[in-house]
Amino acid sequence: MTVMAKPEQTGTRTLVEAPALSPTSIPKPDLISVEEAKAMDVARITDLFKAHLNPGQLHFMKLLGFHKVKIERAEGMFYIDQNGRKILDFFGGFGSLAFGHNHPRILEARRKFQEEKRQEIAIAFMSQYAAALAHNIANCSPGDLDMVFLGSSGSEAMEAAVKLAERAAGPKRPKIVYAENSFHGKTKGVLAITDGQLYRADFKVADNVVRVPFGDIDAVERLFKSNPEIGVIVLETIQGGGGIIQAPAEYWQKLRALCDRYGVLWVADEVQCGYGRSGRFYAFEHYGVVPDVTALAKSLGAGKAAVGAMIARRDVYMKAYGTPKTAMIHAMATFGGMGEACVTAIEGINVLYDEGLIDNAASTGEYLLQRLQVLKEKYPKIIKDVRGKGFMIGLEFHDFSQTLPMVLRPVVSVLDDKLKGSLSGFVGSLLLRDYDVLVAFTEYNRNVIRLEPPLICGPEHVDRFVDAFDSLLSRGIVAIVKDFVKSQVGK
Repeated sequence: MTVMAKPEQTGTRTLVEAPALSPTSIPKPDLISVEEAKAMDVARITDLFKAHLNPGQLHFMKLLGFHKVKIERAEGMFYIDQNGRKILDFFGGFGSLAFGHNHPRILEARRKFQEEKRQEIAIAFMSQYAAALAHNIANCSPGDLDMVFLGSSGSEAMEAAVKLAERAAGPKRPKIVYAENSFHGKTKGVLAITDGQLYRADFKVADNVVRVPFGDIDAVERLFKSNPEIGVIVLETIQGGGGIIQAPAEYWQKLRALCDRYGVLWVADEVQCGYGRSGRFYAFEHYGVVPDVTALAKSLGAGKAAVGAMIARRDVYMKAYGTPKTAMIHAMATFGGMGEACVTAIEGINVLYDEGLIDNAASTGEYLLQRLQVLKEKYPKIIKDVRGKGFMIGLEFHDFSQTLPMVLRPVVSVLDDKLKGSLSGFVGSLLLRDYDVLVAFTEYNRNVIRLEPPLICGPEHVDRFVDAFDSLLSRGIVAIVKDFVKSQVGK
């Protein structure tokens, strides 16, 4: 047997220089400061938007001429651009600006919160601000809608609403009914009940959904009768992306009765039409009915914070999450109920009532509808319909061929489908360029211009908008097209 001798220990060790665990000084990247961002010109903003945000979206902004505008500040009903031009805001951020821009009471509430260095994120503790906001929302809500979930967006609020309703309906009733031309958000869950191929693209969405025509109560009843797995129906009270579409009062009253009869939970999406926009806090209040679950967002953050909320009947909420074992299944996320966001929303709801803005939406919104109806009668070959409630109004144009002189209609009519939205775009572009007025559009019916001005909008703002719109239409369609084409030259 061979015995291996242990090597002689010399007492010396080989020393290897260890690499630095981290550099002694991390170099600062090429960053833009706040002041530098504020001072950017349009060309620099365009370069960065194209490089880092959405180059495809820039294409459409260029078509409308919106890419030429740099907003320097905003106040009340107006944006102010780099040239000091005041732009009347009848877009309102898709209904996100109930109080207009930079309402002084909202600014003051936020200033105090910051100066007193109050807590922003305090997840480990109960928040007095989240609790107070939930109380205020519950007190604004009719019936027994009193359990509140706070989030940061309409999509998040609707995700919470659909999850809660599906869970409360139970595993034996997993089917969810939604409406044609609905829009409930772009996040993965609610994409299944958002009826738009543009947004769905080729994503794999949940398959436990059933589509029904909006406003067709007989179709709803047939579904409820034939499919006992249906546990939830989700509907916008006023369809926004669909082109400002309403259902009659009897539809909602019969829907409530059908849901009660068949044990189906009704989720009312009020993200866009709620918060006073229709002339009531919730649009469904016009019809004397109350859903089982609803959702708010948009103006809930008072134009200065991202706040969304789901509001549910207590018995529905408790059925879904009412035990210690189930309470955390869908609890608030990190940024749900943030301090300053809640304070902003608390002050906003108080301003909403203190300044009578819901009443103003009803009365001044009716005045806006009346003035637009006069224009419809004045330009019957251009304006097909004017509809809406409060400050949520859709102005629909005829197909492009129908607005042209008779001799051109047969030639152009074959292109109507491809030209859908073109007249809305021409009018929206020229209203901004020539009249300093901003309007919005709708996702599904591209012939519709969407008007959602702040709830502070007064008759004088309505007059300015309608007078500008009248002046533009008086040019005639051929002149409008020529003016738009000229605006594209040299871009």
